[in-house]
Amino acid sequence: MANKIKVYGKAQNRTCLGIAHAYVVMYPHASLEDLRKAFPNSICPDKGVAENFLPVEEALKFNDKMSLYFAKPDEVIELQDGSKVALCQVWSKPSFERMVEQGSLYDIEVAEFEKTMKGEKGGYRLEYLNGYVPPVPEKKKSKAWLWVVLLLLIAAGVIAYLMTTKPTEVVIEKEVVVRDTVYVQQVEDIEKNFNAAQFEQGKADLTDDAKFALHDLAKVMKQNPELKLSIVGHTSAEGDSATNRKLSEARANAAVTFLIEQEGIDASRLKAEGKGSSELKDSDNPTSDVNRRTEFEII
Repeated sequence: MANKIKVYGKAQNRTCLGIAHAYVVMYPHASLEDLRKAFPNSICPDKGVAENFLPVEEALKFNDKMSLYFAKPDEVIELQDGSKVALCQVWSKPSFERMVEQGSLYDIEVAEFEKTMKGEKGGYRLEYLNGYVPPVPEKKKSKAWLWVVLLLLIAAGVIAYLMTTKPTEVVIEKEVVVRDTVYVQQVEDIEKNFNAAQFEQGKADLTDDAKFALHDLAKVMKQNPELKLSIVGHTSAEGDSATNRKLSEARANAAVTFLIEQEGIDASRLKAEGKGSSELKDSDNPTSDVNRRTEFEII
């Protein structure tokens, strides 16, 4: 049977985390017990703890003394029921190889992982293979209609009261909605990482580092379903304007295509645009590298 998901990891233990994440993507209704059965404790006997997987609340107790579990917000595995699971961090080479072999039982393929440089944070990303499309879990039926009926009854009561009482001046206070914009800083940080992974001159092919940045961006978008982005490509002033515009459009479209096809982001949440060299960041130095950039603009 053809493999369905390929895991690209930076660092051995982060690749193991990617394998576990891939399993949950393929089996969205998986529980903590399902994860433990799929990847039993015997795979990693050198982890220094009793369980490969723990609820985050329990894992944090171990991390007070020594970092033994992946328990940070961008590391945990979120299950369909809303619970969050942490995977153990300590993986020897034999344990890693057993995890890769176990993942292959579920059609999960692992690319040769990249070793991180000193001070560099590890990570992973998933790529869907052979036309595989992850299943979309069924959502529980909403009972919103009950609230609609209740609100209609209240509204009818208010109208009846107003019609039977002396008209008075009614002051309506506007409701102020404060949006949670925690993701704004996350998007800006990912944008910097994406731009640091520069395209080859005159090309629109995504580098591996650019794909890692887009994987992080996809995680933020999945955590914030209301978030929509416009991805805008820019170039320096070298070459003619028509060529620059086409190149910037191709780079923006490459990022959008990756997010849709490899990360499963809905196309309606993304927009690609290329502005070529029409909006230079450093107009005093039109050929500067800072002008070759891609901006993630929140819609």
